[in-house]
Amino acid sequence: MTELGRLYGLGIGPGDPELLTLKAHRILTSVPVIAYPTLENGKVLARAIVADFIRPDQIEIPMPLPFSVERSSQPYYDIAAENLAKHLSAGQDVAVLCEGEPMLYGSFMYLFQRLAGRFPTEVVPGISSTMASAAMLGVPITFHDDVLSIVPATLDAVTLRDRLAGVDAAVIIKLGRHFAKVRTILDELGLLDRALYIERATQPNHGLLPLPKSIQQTFPTGL
Repeated sequence: MTELGRLYGLGIGPGDPELLTLKAHRILTSVPVIAYPTLENGKVLARAIVADFIRPDQIEIPMPLPFSVERSSQPYYDIAAENLAKHLSAGQDVAVLCEGEPMLYGSFMYLFQRLAGRFPTEVVPGISSTMASAAMLGVPITFHDDVLSIVPATLDAVTLRDRLAGVDAAVIIKLGRHFAKVRTILDELGLLDRALYIERATQPNHGLLPLPKSIQQTFPTGL
């Protein structure tokens, strides 16, 4: 009977290859199979981060995972999981590349739900974009007994306003097309002048500004 392969959820950090952990590097460079998400526009950021470490003899599995739908309930993850299961069942270890931290709003959690009960699974933590953004901005996220809230901008305006009212510290993620909504709510709550905006943290083309000055940004990707 063939021994099952091990599934790795590999946190590879927010974009700077030098932020890859030693453990992630060891696994990445030793597994026979590497999988990574691809977007509707063909963008493959996760692979690009670690491209210099991938060997020609490793099997690569691109996983189309559209971000424009509620992904956890869609068939995209079922298809991706079954593709990975074929290699795992054949005894091949598989590393799924995960930007940032796999278990913090990471797409890997949906594969984890589908495969962890069937195959040996290990999650390798990565540096999240939240922590990387704070470091690049040079602003501590919390002091003393502050409570940190991580809030997705995809929430409806009423819920988002309620979550941000009275927070000690907040990180707003998944801005995208919700940027104008978030900016309006921060302005209404008197938080706009305290807010900082950063996109593509640690990547060569990163951008960071006080939020009031970033109004011309059409589709920013992070705060």
